[in-house]
Amino acid sequence: MVSLMQGRLPINQDVLLMQKGMLARKVRSKSWKKLRYFRLQDDGMTVWHARQAGGKAKPSFSISDVETVREGHESELLRSLAEEFPLEQGFTIVFHGRRSNLDLVANSVEEAQIWMQGLQHLVDFVTSMDQKERLDQYHDWFQRGDKNQDGRMSFPEVQRLLHLMNVEMDQEYALQLFQAADTSQSGTLEGEEFVEFYKALTKRPEVQEVFENFSADGQKLTLLEFVDFLREEQKEGERASDLALELIDRYEPSDSGKVRHVLSLDGFLSYLCSKDGDVFNPACLPIYQDMTQPLNHYYINSSHNTYLVGDQLCGQSSVEGYIRALKRGCRCVEVDIWDGPSGEPIVYHGHTLTSRIPFKDVVATVAQYAFQTSDYPVILSLENHCTWEQQQVMALHLTEILGEQLLSTTLDGLLPTQLPSPEELRRKILVKGKKLQTLEEDLEEEEEEEPELEAQFESEPQELSPRSKDKKKDKKCKPIMCPSLSALVVYLKAVSFHSFTHSREHYRFYETSSFSETKAKSLIKEAGNAFVQHNAWQLSRVYPSGLRTDSSNYNPQELWNAGCQMVAMNVQTAGLEMDICDGLFRQNGGCGYVLKPDFLRDTQSSFHPERPISPFKAQTLLIQVISGQQLPKEDMTKERSIVDPLVRVEIFGVRPDTTRQETNYVENNGFNPYWGQTLCFQVLVPELALLRFVVNDYNWKTRHDFIGQYTLPWTCMQQGYRHIHLLSKDGTSLHPASIFVHICIREGLEGDES
Repeated sequence: MVSLMQGRLPINQDVLLMQKGMLARKVRSKSWKKLRYFRLQDDGMTVWHARQAGGKAKPSFSISDVETVREGHESELLRSLAEEFPLEQGFTIVFHGRRSNLDLVANSVEEAQIWMQGLQHLVDFVTSMDQKERLDQYHDWFQRGDKNQDGRMSFPEVQRLLHLMNVEMDQEYALQLFQAADTSQSGTLEGEEFVEFYKALTKRPEVQEVFENFSADGQKLTLLEFVDFLREEQKEGERASDLALELIDRYEPSDSGKVRHVLSLDGFLSYLCSKDGDVFNPACLPIYQDMTQPLNHYYINSSHNTYLVGDQLCGQSSVEGYIRALKRGCRCVEVDIWDGPSGEPIVYHGHTLTSRIPFKDVVATVAQYAFQTSDYPVILSLENHCTWEQQQVMALHLTEILGEQLLSTTLDGLLPTQLPSPEELRRKILVKGKKLQTLEEDLEEEEEEEPELEAQFESEPQELSPRSKDKKKDKKCKPIMCPSLSALVVYLKAVSFHSFTHSREHYRFYETSSFSETKAKSLIKEAGNAFVQHNAWQLSRVYPSGLRTDSSNYNPQELWNAGCQMVAMNVQTAGLEMDICDGLFRQNGGCGYVLKPDFLRDTQSSFHPERPISPFKAQTLLIQVISGQQLPKEDMTKERSIVDPLVRVEIFGVRPDTTRQETNYVENNGFNPYWGQTLCFQVLVPELALLRFVVNDYNWKTRHDFIGQYTLPWTCMQQGYRHIHLLSKDGTSLHPASIFVHICIREGLEGDES
């Protein structure tokens, strides 16, 4: 059995040297710096480490876990140790999801370059692997099952492998498959024999049944038969004919099949496992929504206390929080700024033990990463606690570091009548914060003579209006607003909220209020429709309760139902609430902006999120949960344990629509469990609904153990036979784990004659 390295990865001098190993210093903090021996394994896909060369080694990371490799000067931790270690010898391995970065310092610049280039080479290779190569799991399974590494697999090794693969199989049936694959009759499986065994093991009888239902001869789907399938089951409508030709050309493995316009069972399975066969509609993956409406018409992916990568009391503050938030599509990030030493403002969670970072480092990081994931505007939500002098420094850093990216005046220099659109604000960074005067007064002053403007900047400090009641502690030293910082707030002037009537009578469209989750939820119950109307003309930001010191999250759905645009999340904390947030913003190119439904963009809307009534187009959803594929164990170290999987489908939307149902569990089979159960849901407001598919390991003692999930908007769901590709709790892919379902949406509620 050839290794992955020999078989598929182009040989590279850096990679070969990585296989010889390197002694490097692993750095966790200024005080934790320890020598470790790192070595790339022969498979070319995993790096192990030991305390010393030849010592007992254990896995450190897999290449597929790595997102990118950064140079030493890009790491704030390595920069802080620059006097101790040359930055040129350091590098940082950045992982997918929320796993902490790995900072390493090599013994020489040459070794650092070898590992940086070699790792990036391997990461690029894994990223470019096509679907077929990604489905080629048998190489990896063979290496794991071949316990004595002799290139052959005995039947006892196969039995051990079945446990590793999370499947319990009748021993007699397993032996039949083994003997059928052992064509050389050597009593072991080698190379292609194991490939045949694996293929027999991974047969999909439930897919074959669907295939045969539409195939006249059971061997192939003709073009017309495939068109019928796409039209009747997949609900592809008029485009079914053209789509059938495209899909055959894309997924049929044989050239003769492509020429004859027929689809084999292998091609049919490839289609069902692809993006085209995914539950998420590929038409919703790119930017597909109207991006020319005012900012307040969109949900905006927002982060709370972005600088924190841990809890709210003692957690670490780091620019890494901004990098991760911006790269995952956040468009509104928060910065808490306080007076720092040597006249330099610092960022941290005030009155806590959280660590501090320089404000200028945060601004530089935002400048670098703001538009790597999305071109649409980034909002800097400033919580300014600085004195006049350090506010001037803040304004200087913002203007000098951000340069042309910073929006410092209205787009055309004229007084607007509504907020600009994401399209108009492409690649612009907007400041949200307190402001001394109105936008109208700002624009009038811009027309004045330069000497008068200079005189204003040199004038005495001016006090802001008193802060809201939840900040009584700071009233003894009210912050003073510096005009140069005030001038950078254009379209997003922060104002205190008193009542919806007060806002309507006294505030302007470019003024925005922030609400604690408790206050916002209370307003939804007391005056849900007024909140909807308010959010149709003004931006709102909601932030987690101060009691969430563990950086836990609230469910954003309830706030989205009222049209709140910036529902700020602790993005460093994985779980149900972040799954919902990621689910909504998975659409529209992951650009961080999602257009609200029309009834949440109308200032005269009659919609009440707590009491939704007609004329919404209610729908009935039927989900047949058919089967699962290669579901992982929660604890891969427990070789003998096998999961008992069940599927739970959860719907989040307006209160009457929020519900859940689950299947029975399948005992001792995580490899190819079959459920064949149908769940039925009735939804009043589909435009606001999200679906979350969760796979759990049944455990009567602990309310089940989490295996994987996938969350998506109702409006992005495809009907028909679909695969749902599962994500980990951290939001990273669990490939090849999936569940196979059939989805049918009917207009109206079941039993409703209308």
